[in-house]
Amino acid sequence: MKVDPGFGRQLMEQEERYGIPDPRGLEQVFLRADGVYLWDLQGNRFMDFLGGDGAVSQGHNHTRIAASMVEQCLRLSLVTQGVRHARLPPYLEKLCTLTGFGAALPMNTGAEAVEVAIKAARRWAYRVKGVAPGRAEILVFTGNAHGQTTTLAGLSGDPDAADDFGPFGAGFRMAAFGDAVAAAEAVGPATCAILVEPIQGRAGLRIPPRGFLRSLRELCDRRGLLLLADEVQCGLGRTGKLFAFEHEGIRPDGAILGKALSGGFYPASAFLASREIMDLLTPGSHRSTFAGNPLACAVASAALDVLAEEHLVDRSAELGAYFLARLRSMECPRVREARGLGLWAALELREPAARAACEALAREGLLAQALGDSILALTPPLIITREQLDWSLERLERVLAH
Repeated sequence: MKVDPGFGRQLMEQEERYGIPDPRGLEQVFLRADGVYLWDLQGNRFMDFLGGDGAVSQGHNHTRIAASMVEQCLRLSLVTQGVRHARLPPYLEKLCTLTGFGAALPMNTGAEAVEVAIKAARRWAYRVKGVAPGRAEILVFTGNAHGQTTTLAGLSGDPDAADDFGPFGAGFRMAAFGDAVAAAEAVGPATCAILVEPIQGRAGLRIPPRGFLRSLRELCDRRGLLLLADEVQCGLGRTGKLFAFEHEGIRPDGAILGKALSGGFYPASAFLASREIMDLLTPGSHRSTFAGNPLACAVASAALDVLAEEHLVDRSAELGAYFLARLRSMECPRVREARGLGLWAALELREPAARAACEALAREGLLAQALGDSILALTPPLIITREQLDWSLERLERVLAH
């Protein structure tokens, strides 16, 4: 159904008046979605390479996840914390069985799950290492997305910290991402854990040098630290493996999931760790009204089923290799570098033209995301076909060549 062309402008003005709109947003106002496509108010169809920052890995409005959500909505959506419900236990078992971790604590957003991981690390430092409360430090890396969490941004003392992912303040140490030597030098006597995104998505799809994660694992083993992997964006198949840390054959002490765990329907995240670490989070030590609610459990459980039964991790690996090879073979002098892993790629431009490129691509029916001034992020749903990738690659090459 098409609507008055002025209605979209009216909606944007309404958002500007009453909200805090993202100045980087495109001009389209979207009305519906299905699979790998979005439609705007005028009925124009767009291939979605935004992918909800990875939250719609299973595709928009997957019927199986939608059916699970609707059924649960009509049955039981929320109970008070401390009251048991039938959806949580089988979901926890499914999540732990799939990921190989001993225990899981469901939360709502990736930001909350990161906070849980930090709390667990600090309790571990006190109980196991004897570090006094309030003294334990977490090592994090430049360019990370953890600073978007409310708690961490507040700790920095910088009201604009969430805009540039830092700097961190008391309780945190910083090191250059990808620099194993800098990480080792940054560990202090009160450092209890290293928190790392195996691949930094929001910083421009930064992939560390081969061996960096392994060196962090070895550093943690030598110094008696916990290694915590923030897989909120890169986890659950996005890079062609279930977890991005698997590309280096390591195992962290804890992992954080989000985005794709939601199936694109309802906020769901989780902190995963061993039983011993999870037991440090005693009942009531970390509570959230909606965490692990029946509706979220139903949605996340169905999202995991789709991921496994439709072999989306394997699809990401196979099509991702093809996708990156095609991107690197494009004859586009304006592209400095094409990088990626699985169905997740970025094109770094030689000039600050990412926003203009996104606008030109949108006119061609393809949606991409500008990260900063010169990086195009490409995050298609994992259900995409080779034919749909070819269609998108043709548009990319045409736009970037001109």
